[in-house]
Amino acid sequence: MIRMLSALLILALAGLPAQAKLPFLKKAQGMGFSEIKTCQSCHAGEKPAKDGPMTERGQYLKAQKAARKADQVDLAWLKDYKGK
Repeated sequence: MIRMLSALLILALAGLPAQAKLPFLKKAQGMGFSEIKTCQSCHAGEKPAKDGPMTERGQYLKAQKAARKADQVDLAWLKDYKGK
């Protein structure tokens, strides 16, 4: 019984990183950024990773986060993004 619960917990936690930023997509679209349709709008890799390759838009957001000394990316910064 304990092994089964442990296995279920591990499987549940294993799925979290892949979905952790899905709300970013919904939020960006809700803010009117209709061109943002997938994680690959900012992440260059098939499986997005925090420190993985980024698109021009993703690099912009990371630079803004560093420049503003923010704890987290704020999608409102995209209003000033002039790239593709």
